[in-house]
Amino acid sequence: MLYLGLFLISILYSSVGHGGASGYLAILSLSTFASMNSSWLKQHAWCLNLIVAGIAFYHYYKAGFYNKKLTIPFIVGSIPFAIIGGALKINGDLYDYLLSITLIWAAYRLYQTKVVENNREITDLSLKITLPIGGGIGFLSGVVGVGGGIFLSPIILLKKWADPKTVAATSALFIWVNSAAGLFGAGISNQLQIDFNILFPFIIVVLIGGIIGSKFGTVAKQSVVRTLLILVLIIAAGKRIIEIFI
Repeated sequence: MLYLGLFLISILYSSVGHGGASGYLAILSLSTFASMNSSWLKQHAWCLNLIVAGIAFYHYYKAGFYNKKLTIPFIVGSIPFAIIGGALKINGDLYDYLLSITLIWAAYRLYQTKVVENNREITDLSLKITLPIGGGIGFLSGVVGVGGGIFLSPIILLKKWADPKTVAATSALFIWVNSAAGLFGAGISNQLQIDFNILFPFIIVVLIGGIIGSKFGTVAKQSVVRTLLILVLIIAAGKRIIEIFI
């Protein structure tokens, strides 16, 4: 059941350019691994993120949806703060409440937003906008143990800065970089505790799921990608609400 859950999460998240860390944390929290400390859970979720987000980015890049002028500024802003966040230990009960509300609100706004099919125009963004957004998301990603796609994607789509598939390519690379930065932060703070014997089977499962999901996402209609993203946000919010009340 654990492997099946990871497999399905990797398919769903990779189809919209996400790594799936929030989903992996949810699945692991419902298994015997729930007894592991938060640092252990975060680091293993980041490792799976590297696999799935890397695959997703490859397919979206190959399909021609990557745009560096949209992506790089967010990444530059996020890296140092993702490292700092990854090096910290935090108890986030209040943050879980706020995050759940934010994700549900984002999903609702995306549901109301009409997306123009095949709109490939990219809005030119100022560094005054992208760097703070990237930095804030990078820090939260490092603290919580995700890659940041669940924060970045709705912002870009709600602001209509790019179409869903271009956003998926941007999110995939953003997630990969933030996950690597989080692991680096954990390493320099002497918190790194990856169990490769446990991790390897997980990698095989999400590798297969990531290939299936990302291939589907690159050929699906824009409206389908948007619907999947809404579903991703609801799942991520639901996971945190369950953790708060159980």
